[in-house]
Amino acid sequence: MTAHHIRSEIGDDGIAILTIDRAEKRNAITYAMLFAFTEQVAALGADDRVRVIIVTGSGGTFCAGTDLADLATIPGETRGVRGEAHEDGKWWPLVACPKPVIGAIDGFAVGMGAEWSSQCDVRIVTDRARFAWNFAHRGLVPDTGAGSWILPRLIGPSKALRLLYSGDQITGAEALALGYANELVAPENLMEAAMTEARRYLKSSPMSLRLMKKLVWHGLERDMAEHMKAHVEALSGCFKSADHKEGVASFLEKRPANFTGR
Repeated sequence: MTAHHIRSEIGDDGIAILTIDRAEKRNAITYAMLFAFTEQVAALGADDRVRVIIVTGSGGTFCAGTDLADLATIPGETRGVRGEAHEDGKWWPLVACPKPVIGAIDGFAVGMGAEWSSQCDVRIVTDRARFAWNFAHRGLVPDTGAGSWILPRLIGPSKALRLLYSGDQITGAEALALGYANELVAPENLMEAAMTEARRYLKSSPMSLRLMKKLVWHGLERDMAEHMKAHVEALSGCFKSADHKEGVASFLEKRPANFTGR
């Protein structure tokens, strides 16, 4: 499916690949692409066939940021933001998605591209990847709020502020050293590495993955008492689930589990 340069496909194994496909513009994002991206992430998240999502870009680039020519069609004085503050799915669609999200990142991940990379659960990057939160160069703050909230929690406030203040690019190797990237590969090995990572998750209960993702992300914003309340509720639900029953049975019967996500 293609809509405004956003393409998605779902494999028979339940691994979906979501591609930003505007290579002639280094996958720079227009308003139409932004809304198409958000809609397709939500659709994949709601699709029972999908177990894991890989987000990538075409033409050797992840996303070079917002298309400033498109942005300039609406004067800043009258330009609105994409949604209300509480509408997580509009700001952080990859975080709001209940499925594991792997970023397969090659080339530039700048501005909006850097923000979307921060929203991925896991980042596999190439040795020619380049990340930059260059919003201060445009008189802005990080577009989705990920650079000012998620990034400091991933690499620490001081390191994050240094990247935000300078707007400087960092390489894939530097992203790995900072703990931002999980794996560094050659460009020609990127998608296979991402698929290998995704297949690891197919052995796990979809219900468990959904609950763990929710607990981890929401745990970043709650105190321990609130977190443990949510944890106990999730664990109690797991005990009553078909997936827990199947997980125990498959172990005792020495066979692969056949999880249903319930």
